[in-house]
Amino acid sequence: MHSVIRIILQRLALGLLTLFVVSVVIFTAVNMLPGDFAQAILGQGATPEAVEAIRKDLGLDQPPITRYFQWLGGAIQGDLGNSFAQANFASFVGADSGVRTTVAQQIAPRFANTMFLAAVTACIAVPVSLVLGILAALFRNSVFDRATNVTTLTSISSPEFFLAYVLILFLAVLNPLLPSLSNIFEGMSFGERLEKTLLPALTLTLVVTAHMMRMTRAAIINLLASPYIEMARLKGMSPMRVIVKHALPNALAPIINVIALNLAYLITGVVVVEVVFVYPGIGQLFVDSVKIRDIPVVQACCLIFAAAYILLNLLADILSILSNPRLRHPK
Repeated sequence: MHSVIRIILQRLALGLLTLFVVSVVIFTAVNMLPGDFAQAILGQGATPEAVEAIRKDLGLDQPPITRYFQWLGGAIQGDLGNSFAQANFASFVGADSGVRTTVAQQIAPRFANTMFLAAVTACIAVPVSLVLGILAALFRNSVFDRATNVTTLTSISSPEFFLAYVLILFLAVLNPLLPSLSNIFEGMSFGERLEKTLLPALTLTLVVTAHMMRMTRAAIINLLASPYIEMARLKGMSPMRVIVKHALPNALAPIINVIALNLAYLITGVVVVEVVFVYPGIGQLFVDSVKIRDIPVVQACCLIFAAAYILLNLLADILSILSNPRLRHPK
């Protein structure tokens, strides 16, 4: 068990180092975006003095290295800064310039919406993928196996926005079963929220199911030639019981990895789907903030995406170690 703890601590240290490197990349890339927030807000007719006053008020006149460490230090303490857009709006309406909406206040409800969408998608995609993968391995090279592979490969090869519009056409326009816009707001009942989330969740399900299904199928087929599987068959066990009871538990490590990667995608890769359905999640907030050059919000969204991806990969590594005796007790 000591070796497992050591491996987990090594993974944690590597994850923190990766997140630090990613934060440098995020800060550099975001600050290289063309355009200037102060100039964009004030327009082409703004005087240099007015532009410089807003830049100074927002701290944009400081050297990049100073702004980076201020941002990193605040992020470590849970302070992601203040939204530039909200600060500018407050000054225009004559409100107190110290009263500003923080980035955390903007992101919190959007992140909760994205997590809800990811949870609904996972509840649909993971069971469907496992069942299809097991059945495809059980009926290998059959019509069902080939049809499943063709269907999933077609869905994964199609752009997300194309799948989204196809589902809107068939499930919202030709057959008005689900709403085409996910206009979620605070105070909605769970049933209403679920109904407005189903269409983007189905789109994401089509995108991620292929990876998980094919990995489940490949991992199980790879184990079917093992001696202990042959022994189980000789004992008279049914093919389904052999797969579920003997093959599937030993195939968990690669399956867990691919599920974790796809769950990370459900949090970090939902930008296109949220924009198509106007879903009020963190992806939509990210796109809106890029348009108006709201740098603190863009940086915070990117950092959350990176942290979620690294955390879920770390979780996948730990679960793979715990599910594999050879990794738990390395020689």
